[in-house]
Amino acid sequence: MISVTGRELTTGQWVLRSLRLDSVLLLLLAILLMLGLVVLFSASGQSMQALERQSLRIALGVAAMLVVAQIPVRSLRAAAPWLFLAGVALLLAVMVAGEVGKGAQRWLDLGILRFQPSEIMKLAVPMMVAWYLSLRHGRPRFRDLLVTVTLVLVPVYLIMSQPDLGTAMLVGTAGFLVIFLAGLGWRWFVGLGAVAAAAIPLLWSQMHEYQRQRVITLFNPESDPLGTGYHIIQSKIAIGSGGMYGKGWLNGTQSQLEFLPERSTDFIFAVYAEEFGFIGVALLLLLYFVIVARGLWVAALAQDRFARLLGGSISLTFAVYTVVNIGMVTGLLPVVGVPLPLVSYGGTSLVTLMVAFGILMSIASEKRLVNR
Repeated sequence: MISVTGRELTTGQWVLRSLRLDSVLLLLLAILLMLGLVVLFSASGQSMQALERQSLRIALGVAAMLVVAQIPVRSLRAAAPWLFLAGVALLLAVMVAGEVGKGAQRWLDLGILRFQPSEIMKLAVPMMVAWYLSLRHGRPRFRDLLVTVTLVLVPVYLIMSQPDLGTAMLVGTAGFLVIFLAGLGWRWFVGLGAVAAAAIPLLWSQMHEYQRQRVITLFNPESDPLGTGYHIIQSKIAIGSGGMYGKGWLNGTQSQLEFLPERSTDFIFAVYAEEFGFIGVALLLLLYFVIVARGLWVAALAQDRFARLLGGSISLTFAVYTVVNIGMVTGLLPVVGVPLPLVSYGGTSLVTLMVAFGILMSIASEKRLVNR
């Protein structure tokens, strides 16, 4: 036992506190990451290579989380505008000199590093909006609304131009959640919703043909069962065939017989549902819910407005990621290429999310320090 400010702590508790980690959130994330590896092993056709690569990415993500958790909230607040400006500059660089792949220009290759600047904006945008609103007192006024909406829409437009509708939607959601949490009146959101609805024809005209086709497929995937509707049809078959208890780990026919496309990335939820059934899905959703609830609890107890707004946005955006992926896989939302958080195969999104949870860890640590 170790005594800290009059309290007796176990060695494990002392280590977690020294590393500025929230034990509950860390445990929940560890469970989800391990579950992701279990599902990935099946979804990848029992590929040890895929498992090793994902394990390496998880290790990188955990390391990034540990580093970010050591950064005081005041330093995050000071860095917010500079990170935002750097992110916008990188998005402009992508438009000029970005790499083109699969019809999209999203990557920057710096020789030793190849990355998507749009991933930075998933954190930079809510940090910037939270920084701006933390300088204001009370509910946002009309001028504040104009400024914050501009801060959100500029990077969203640049990301959509790549084109990357899925990431643009998530970045916009993260920014607008900060505005919502700041106490913006419902009448303003109704007004913004009306403006957004009026802009749908313009947005439709600016969308690429394959993006329009995804929206059309949402309403009638059977219109092209071997083309644009194939993903959704096979995904629904996999989910429905799981039944109450599932077919068992490694026994999913849709995935193992390779009927299901993108089964280790965007559609890994369908693999999970087929193998673990309704009960497994319910437990997975409960795990996601508890992670979001813990994040909101950390944000609610934060000591300043910036931390509360940023922590709340990170937690709710994580929930939106989950809802969008599951809605996409079940045919309730268009296919926009959003992975299942911390479960799908891939590194960029996973590391970004772990950095976000590092911010939550930092916020939780500051709360404990103040309460001592």
